[in-house]
Amino acid sequence: MNHKLLTMRLPEIQTRFLPQAIAAPTRPSVALVLPYNPKMTPRGELDARLRGALTAAEKKLLKAHPAETAMPIVRNLQQLVRGLNTSTHRAGVALFVSDEVSKVIYLDYEVEERVMVDEPFLVRDLADCKAGSQDFLVLLLGSKESKMYWSNGNAMKLIKTNGSQNVYAEDREVMLNKFLHFMDQGLGAVLKVYPLPVFVVAPDRVAGHFERVTRHGHQIAGVIHKDWIGIGEKELKALLEPELEDWEATRSRLLQQQVEKAAQAGKLVFGIHEVRKAASCQNSRMIIVESREPGDDHPDFYSDGEIDGLVEKVLENGGTVEKLDTALLRPYGPVAVIKYY
Repeated sequence: MNHKLLTMRLPEIQTRFLPQAIAAPTRPSVALVLPYNPKMTPRGELDARLRGALTAAEKKLLKAHPAETAMPIVRNLQQLVRGLNTSTHRAGVALFVSDEVSKVIYLDYEVEERVMVDEPFLVRDLADCKAGSQDFLVLLLGSKESKMYWSNGNAMKLIKTNGSQNVYAEDREVMLNKFLHFMDQGLGAVLKVYPLPVFVVAPDRVAGHFERVTRHGHQIAGVIHKDWIGIGEKELKALLEPELEDWEATRSRLLQQQVEKAAQAGKLVFGIHEVRKAASCQNSRMIIVESREPGDDHPDFYSDGEIDGLVEKVLENGGTVEKLDTALLRPYGPVAVIKYY
């Protein structure tokens, strides 16, 4: 063996491989996202949920970090929980804690419980925590009657039926239009309680008339041209199955429709300077940001710059946040706001 050659190459080997072997430890962080409605939830149930989330976070932190590093984060998190507003009428809460961040954000929409430790989770990612993200409505329309169902993708519940007995006209087309206007008003009332995507099932003639008269086209995720007003729930699930296969594509299409309608109504704000002004207002209903690709995860926690700060302002003012594919949002820039109208 050429010992001289080995000696000369050793520093190169050390330089190339040693830094990878001694990697810096991850800085601890925790994000809790919880359903939180103290006005509507029994105190015992609420306390149990908070204790459970705290326990889960502590276990994860202590598994990933030594106690002297993890416990200051645990104590800060406990302090945030003790200081939660018990008089709020909000539906959810998000808590962010690291050695640099200690933040509570109350949310006006229902969320699924999440306990995330050392994950690249940003304020904008609260868009991914909505509860009932696959909930939708189904409107079955005939020429003289209608049925409306609510579904979570599995269970289906009949919530409304209507007939045309109170709509009178000599001409059949006039009668149909009056009936469909009446159905559309009923749909609007339901959407105030269940602001969800709507699938319409109707025969060709009825579907065509309804698409012309409805004021809620931005909420319609799909129209199925079938005369199945008397269909049972089992058959209805099978009919909708192709529409639900790619739920993310359906959700994106619906969100894009909302953006386009808001733009037509003059209620869409885009451009970073205009969004900055709109985010501080009480009439900002929704802020929309670009979706991150799965491979784009990075080590940032809580905020990756100004856009997360704008999202936080909209959420604090009672709005919500959504993500849209970059290509679909591109005409408006990386962020846009829809105002109430």
